[in-house]
Amino acid sequence: MRQFEHATVMDQAESLAMSIGHALELVIKAKGWAVLAVSGGKSPLPMFERLRYRPIRWDAVTVTLVDERAVPPDHADSNGAMVRNHLLREGAGVAGWAPLILDEAEAADPQRALQRLNAPFHQPDVLVLGMGEDGHTASLFPESPELQAALSEPQPGYMVAHPGTAPHARVTLNLAALLAAERTFLAVSGDKKNAVLERALAAPTPALPVSVVLARHRRGVDIFRTENT
Repeated sequence: MRQFEHATVMDQAESLAMSIGHALELVIKAKGWAVLAVSGGKSPLPMFERLRYRPIRWDAVTVTLVDERAVPPDHADSNGAMVRNHLLREGAGVAGWAPLILDEAEAADPQRALQRLNAPFHQPDVLVLGMGEDGHTASLFPESPELQAALSEPQPGYMVAHPGTAPHARVTLNLAALLAAERTFLAVSGDKKNAVLERALAAPTPALPVSVVLARHRRGVDIFRTENT
């Protein structure tokens, strides 16, 4: 595991974009193509604004999500809409796009999305994770009734989760899929999240799901930190 400290969010975003680009190129060189799974929310936007200009062989990359809310693709809360608007432009505009929620029917019944995504499941090569102040990552929330299943399922894939403290059901990678990635990056900003990260690094516990990812990842996680938000 490596940790990188940055003075500002913009420095963090630039460094993270460069590292993701390098990781993708290594995977493409090894097997000819790569799957990049990114996180949603507002935190990744500065990185997306930089990553889309990186000189990557984007036509050999498929972009997807670590997790998604069960909402239609044009909904204001859709992570997919955010990725399309902020990442899949400029150089990255030629990348493939694999949405987790394809249409309104899947938003209404996310089990339909699971049938499509898991048969067959395409393991992401490069993951970009975030972390909440409750220690969740992807949509592995501490209070989710599906958390134990997400942590114990041996087969990598997607599952449906119902976070008790956040709106909408979610489609999310399970722990096995998070651990199977070639390269995983975790971005953390702000005093509160850094304090949670220190607790997560101290010992793995389901009370902080990100701690389980950090403790068990076979190739280690590169952590990009800044005290600023």
